[in-house]
Amino acid sequence: MLGLVDHHRVVPRVYSQLSACSHLVPAQPLDALRLRYQDNARKTLWFTGELVRIVSHLESAGIKALPYKGPVLSETLYGEVTQRQFGDLDVLILPADVAKAKAALLDLGYKPRIELASRAERAYIETAYVETGYEYSFSAAYGSNLLELQWQVVPRFYSIDFDVADFFERADEIIVGGRPMRTLCAHDLLLVLCVHAAKHVWVQLSWLCDIAQLAKSRQLDWNAIQDDAKRLGIERIVSLNLLLAHKLLGSALPPAIQKRLGEYPSTTVLADEILRVIERSVHYHTESIPYFRLMMRLRERWQDRARFLWRLAFTPSVSEWSAVRLPKRLQPLYRVVRLSRLAKRLASAG
Repeated sequence: MLGLVDHHRVVPRVYSQLSACSHLVPAQPLDALRLRYQDNARKTLWFTGELVRIVSHLESAGIKALPYKGPVLSETLYGEVTQRQFGDLDVLILPADVAKAKAALLDLGYKPRIELASRAERAYIETAYVETGYEYSFSAAYGSNLLELQWQVVPRFYSIDFDVADFFERADEIIVGGRPMRTLCAHDLLLVLCVHAAKHVWVQLSWLCDIAQLAKSRQLDWNAIQDDAKRLGIERIVSLNLLLAHKLLGSALPPAIQKRLGEYPSTTVLADEILRVIERSVHYHTESIPYFRLMMRLRERWQDRARFLWRLAFTPSVSEWSAVRLPKRLQPLYRVVRLSRLAKRLASAG
């Protein structure tokens, strides 16, 4: 059980439940769970202090920052930063601020995991023909991959084109670590969390716990959520998340989602398949043919599936930009590099 708790990153939730009936739980495993809870609390408090430092420094440099997971999500959903498990920080910025934000983070001792030449970096962030990149991962003396600086929510090939500028326009304010910060409004947060869980095939229960908690919010307009999900082509993804939360956690299904599920029973069939993935409690191989097939099945519109395949094959990632350096006039050839490298990875993955 302790192994499952660790895998699904639900230590705070399980500990709070079991400690309330400690007379029924053997002392040794409860002590082991308590140590995990205390260790997580220390980590989350450190990350909270670090987030305050990062956001303060970015804003002092004139960079708008929108943290939306980690301590901010903990505070938003549970009112306490120690009540979730997380191992990094996620901060959204505008594409125009990427270079300036990188320089600001260097001042704080953070270094990007992959370095690109300045010309390649500009192309990676935004080129004349496609927007290719979506994030930089940063490490520091305290550990690797501690911070993800993002200007999109998911890689372009997923074909879910959130407007990050709109996120900033609709953002809410919350107090975290004694400091006011802006974060995603409840409406945008629900859609983003649903997409994030689907991207990782729901292998951690903690993501569904967050969605179930957020779904209780009275701020949510479910008809507006359905409209936005339809526009983005993620109605099935949103419905699946809420159905899985209902089946596993007993959360209520909003009427708009019940209606959607009644119209498309195939979503329920897909949910039963996902339940078996969650039950196995193993990480899904995200560079395999079965994974890409599943990602297509999660989309309700054929044009989104077609765009997914096209972008998957031809949208260069940071790996392509860093592996091969091409002059500006030959940068469209990164698509060929991408296709070749992807074919090799899929062949080796089986």
